[in-house]
Amino acid sequence: MKDNENAAVWFVDRHIAEGRADKLAFREADGERRDLSYGRLAQETSTFAGALYRHGVRREERVAMVVRDQIEFPVVFWGALKAGAIPVPINTLLSSQIYEDILTDSRASVLVVSEDLWDTVRPALDGNPFLRSVVVIGDAPEGTESYTDFIAGADPVDTVQASGDELAFWLYSSGSTGMPKGVRHVHSSLQATAELFGQGVVGIGEDDVVYSVAKMFFAYGLGNAMSFPMSVGATTILMGGRPTPDGVFDLFATHKPTIFCGVPTLFAALVAAQEKNGGKPETALRLCTSAGEALPRDVGERWKALWGVDIIDGVGSTEMLHIFLSNRPGDIAYGTSGLPVPGYEVRLVDEHDEDVGDGEVGELLVRGPSSAEGYWNRRHKSQATFQGHWTRTGDKYERTAEGRFVYCGRTDDMFKVSGIWVSPFEVEQALIEHPAVLEAAVVPWPDEKGLEKPKAYVVLKDGNNEAEIGNLKDFVKEQIGMWKYPRWVDVVPDLPKTATGKIQRFKLRGPERC
Repeated sequence: MKDNENAAVWFVDRHIAEGRADKLAFREADGERRDLSYGRLAQETSTFAGALYRHGVRREERVAMVVRDQIEFPVVFWGALKAGAIPVPINTLLSSQIYEDILTDSRASVLVVSEDLWDTVRPALDGNPFLRSVVVIGDAPEGTESYTDFIAGADPVDTVQASGDELAFWLYSSGSTGMPKGVRHVHSSLQATAELFGQGVVGIGEDDVVYSVAKMFFAYGLGNAMSFPMSVGATTILMGGRPTPDGVFDLFATHKPTIFCGVPTLFAALVAAQEKNGGKPETALRLCTSAGEALPRDVGERWKALWGVDIIDGVGSTEMLHIFLSNRPGDIAYGTSGLPVPGYEVRLVDEHDEDVGDGEVGELLVRGPSSAEGYWNRRHKSQATFQGHWTRTGDKYERTAEGRFVYCGRTDDMFKVSGIWVSPFEVEQALIEHPAVLEAAVVPWPDEKGLEKPKAYVVLKDGNNEAEIGNLKDFVKEQIGMWKYPRWVDVVPDLPKTATGKIQRFKLRGPERC
């Protein structure tokens, strides 16, 4: 009989046979502050799978998850895989209308939701023709079932046989410019990303303790906080609440993570807070990772100077499940996205899909073993994105003579000034090197003649005022070139972002580009 390639076998069941039943798998840093060992995880996932069977869930039915980063998340996710069902983690920061759209689109028959998210999710359920069971982690309102009652008395079941090429789970894309898309992944992709990036680049080991700012509903967080540590029997610290600099510093001191997985906006905030506090922080960190958006060179260098720990910045996507282009320990060039992760290939192409040379801007294409099967109910979009072995990322990059890749922006964010391509990210990186600037976003804006020029929105560091940035235009000219400087600079209290920390530049664009 063929080996069972269900991902739950390798990520969950294997650890019992290898003697890790008592090893700590997950610890909550907030909420009820509970622990979950690998042994209990194996037991509870088998029980959750049995509960799904008892409630009539059939193979390949979707189990929607609007669940905070808490110990029930891995139980529901891996329990669904054990039953042959399809877990669908959903962003916990969406509106009722978007939840309604996703639940209708996915046709989930079961919804598991954290109690403190219920008020937002409840209006999304009215008239849903597909849901048969709504399970609330916590006190169950009328018409729902508590998580405790849902699993009570269920018979544990064995992990269902599955092929590595079989659909395992969906993730909904961030949907920063429209309705989120259901991205469908197969069982083998989880192990591929864990081995190629988690072990091959990060070097994660059984003794590591991991804390990921990115939540587990997000592809970056799913790898950081769940599949990577579980691939080697490491420990994950979960924090369901919003990360603030003070909260992260407290977590560093209390739980002593050795690997910290952040996003550029939070790294910038942590650097600014530590520089304001003064002194050299003491942590157990040995390595940090960053993704979501390109990490500005200045932020990476200042972080290393303060903490003495490197950040390996990389790029990934929901469609590829995790990072496929990255810096790596001992080989870091801040301001670049590094080199292809071994096991992946990338290309830069022009508008005719012809390869471009070093120093030229092209769209990034990638191929590798973790590519999604496609989008659910989006045939035209699937055909445009997944082209044979290659996946179009929608990112613009240029390759240096040394073979490193430098981020230029999203395909729809790039624009030309005087016939020359301008990368919003390059201008933003120059802006945040100014000592008064915390964050920046650059968009095209029409001048009095209707020609596009850069416009900047900046967030200032605490204690700075607008008078201190009067020289920003000249500052940028000196950094990156005369034609790239922002013709207008607006100071704002914050920038619009997705739940994963990406700046939503389309919300700032001029009327000609909206």
